Amino acid sequence: MADATLDRRPAVAALLKDRGDLLVVTGLGSPSYDVHAAGDHPGNCYLWGAMGGAALVGLGLAQAQPSRTVLVITGDGEQLMGIGGLATIAIAKPKNLVLCVLDNGHFGETGMQRSHTGLGLDLAAVGRACGLAAETVTDMAGIEGIRSRLHERRDGPALFVVRVRAENVSRSLPARDAVYLKNRVRGSLGLPVS
Repeated sequence: MADATLDRRPAVAALLKDRGDLLVVTGLGSPSYDVHAAGDHPGNCYLWGAMGGAALVGLGLAQAQPSRTVLVITGDGEQLMGIGGLATIAIAKPKNLVLCVLDNGHFGETGMQRSHTGLGLDLAAVGRACGLAAETVTDMAGIEGIRSRLHERRDGPALFVVRVRAENVSRSLPARDAVYLKNRVRGSLGLPVS
């Protein structure tokens, strides 16, 4: 992927700068580490497992919290695992959901094998075929463009495929206790915790 020049950590940190009341769902592995490294927040819902489920968890959260913007930050491997979720999200049409796929063309959590995107599959084109507004971002100006539009109301969900370099960066580990994380997000929404 010749256009993959972005460093994932600075890109994610820039995306989350001045996030306001943004709710963030992360895919397992590196996207969770990247979001945590940018600053832990009670509105972060880190997923530890359920590969392929981040976008659909984001859909559920967006439907449950229509007044809040929900940003899903996941990887290409995870989104490929849950590719049918793009069609479900396009049909549901939540106006407050933004998907950001960090695409390094590899399955980072299982040994850096090349993924389908590393072999030529265009996730933005797949998203558009499903009916999503989708674009590919390859530089920090594109990241700033996403950030400036995060809280805009749209006609439906947006998909941004962010090309990042294939590299293993140090882990920044958020809590792994799913009940704690669920309750923390619920508390940040003013909902009862159990």
